[in-house]
Amino acid sequence: MTVEAQKETLGFQTEVKQLLHLMIHSMYSNKEIFLRELISNASDASDKLRFEAIARPELLEDQPDTVIRISSDETANTLTIEDNGIGMSRDEVIENLGTIAKSGTAAFMQQLSGDQKKDASLIGQFGVGFYSAFIVADKVEVFTRRAGTDKTQGVRWESAGEGEFTIETVEKAERGTRIVLHLKAAESEFADGWRLRNVVKKYSDHISLPIELPKQKQGDEEQPGELEWETVNRASALWTRPRSEISDEEYQEFYKHVSHDFENPLSWSHNKVEGKLEYTSLLYAPGRAPFDLYQREAPRGLKLYVQRVFIMDEAEQFLPLYLRFIKGVVDSNDLSLNVSREILQKDPAIDSMKSALTKRVLDMLEKLAKKEPEKYATFWKNFGSVMKEGPAEDYANREKIAGLLRFASTQQNDDSEVVSLDEYIGRMQEGQDKIYYLTGERYNQVKNSPHLEIFRKKGIEVLLLTDRIDEWLMSHLNEYKGKEFVDIARGDLDLGKLDAEEDKQAQEEAAKAKADLVQRIKDVLADSVDDVKVSHRLTDSPAVLVVTEDGMGLQMRKILEATGQKAPESKPIMEINPAHPLLEKLDQEQDEGRFGDLSHILFDQAALAAGESLQDPGAYVRRLNALLVELSK
Repeated sequence: MTVEAQKETLGFQTEVKQLLHLMIHSMYSNKEIFLRELISNASDASDKLRFEAIARPELLEDQPDTVIRISSDETANTLTIEDNGIGMSRDEVIENLGTIAKSGTAAFMQQLSGDQKKDASLIGQFGVGFYSAFIVADKVEVFTRRAGTDKTQGVRWESAGEGEFTIETVEKAERGTRIVLHLKAAESEFADGWRLRNVVKKYSDHISLPIELPKQKQGDEEQPGELEWETVNRASALWTRPRSEISDEEYQEFYKHVSHDFENPLSWSHNKVEGKLEYTSLLYAPGRAPFDLYQREAPRGLKLYVQRVFIMDEAEQFLPLYLRFIKGVVDSNDLSLNVSREILQKDPAIDSMKSALTKRVLDMLEKLAKKEPEKYATFWKNFGSVMKEGPAEDYANREKIAGLLRFASTQQNDDSEVVSLDEYIGRMQEGQDKIYYLTGERYNQVKNSPHLEIFRKKGIEVLLLTDRIDEWLMSHLNEYKGKEFVDIARGDLDLGKLDAEEDKQAQEEAAKAKADLVQRIKDVLADSVDDVKVSHRLTDSPAVLVVTEDGMGLQMRKILEATGQKAPESKPIMEINPAHPLLEKLDQEQDEGRFGDLSHILFDQAALAAGESLQDPGAYVRRLNALLVELSK
């Protein structure tokens, strides 16, 4: 087959078409970031070559040193970025440049609103660096050859970003990738050598391999001859440098390099460990959540280096799953260069590193919460639900994680999760030795719950938990700093020293006085309730449903049902308020049929207040209508 016969014109994946439209028509406020993205891709390609060359040194051919070279032609208005990294085969070019081969594609496309300004900011979350070339170029050419293949197996890819691309086989002597950007007329500044130098220094100084540009000559120095190259970045791994020598801007740019995020991180932790194990870590807390945060099987983890040689992306063995959003690098002096994911899972040194890195992240978040509460509030909004997985997954750090949790409470007027357990304990009443909480599906439901009535009367703060995971979370949190957690909608409520002796005596007397009423209601509702009791939770409502001590709450039931599992059968306890006029009227009702209808209405209303679905809504409506007709006579 001739070279010309292998030339094809192919269409982009639908998602790429939309993405390119955004790239071309949505102007970033800072267009020069395209160069950072292309340099970052070139750096990754070199890292991958060094890794593969550990097992196959022949891939290095006669060029053991990797480098990135950037050149421009002001006359032709072109910009070229070239690397001698791993390169791509024809199939890899089609896969990597013609599709978005990354999890969460559908979720990403669903987020697009049609508002170009908002949509453009989404692109950075998705990490599609190559396509950013179309911000400044109206045509892009890619020449590439995969390391280890014959020079006749080079590939040329070309597109104007208008829905299709051409691909053909060409001869390419050197391995690696060369990207040629045909700049738009208005973007000719990026063909200027001095401008390119400034951009590289600004965004890519941290790249650990040399970035070379043609040596700039001035005045009489400008003589035709062989092109001289000079390195314009430090070309040393940023994490190996002392912290005192690294500026905040450099830390932020390195984060964007490792995460492919366009926004700055909220915080970072840079540490060197010496002793039995020697390694360096640089960990970042992102400023926003990725699309696949809640896909527990999605790729995650840190970039792993061994003695500054890149080994693998997304090494998930170094942090627990609930910290899957953390980005960064870990560079070990002790691991083998031919380490694999299977070896990492069995190496006892990894467990020690994982424990230390986990504590490092939690310490970083603690520091952020104390020193920059506004930033921590942003962190919690993005990652709070994932952090709630921690107490169940990481028993050793359960107390530390609990200190980082944030909740809504009756102390506020809205559903914002801003209350820490330490703040709650600091506001506890004299004699209070428990942390009270209430779970539910919606904030409006729990803030108006009958369960809160006695707590409002006594001025006791209650945490309001409405996240789907909250009931499961609290099943793994028994206490915090010696204070037991108590679900106020479960079992018998004991306020301990917060209940005066006269209150307790009054409750006992009320229970005795209404024993006959309690038994009558219990007989009527025998199929629906586990028990009926006189309540001391209620001050205004006639009745409330309480989950038995070992029963399953509404949130857990919903989670099980959502996964197709059947929740175990359990009946609630109904507590009544004997001082309420409805109960007084019920107590005087002699007609057993009417008594039964009123008791069922009372039970159904209590179920609705608890957020439960009625078992027989039709029967409830029929009984209520009959009552309304009777009252209207």
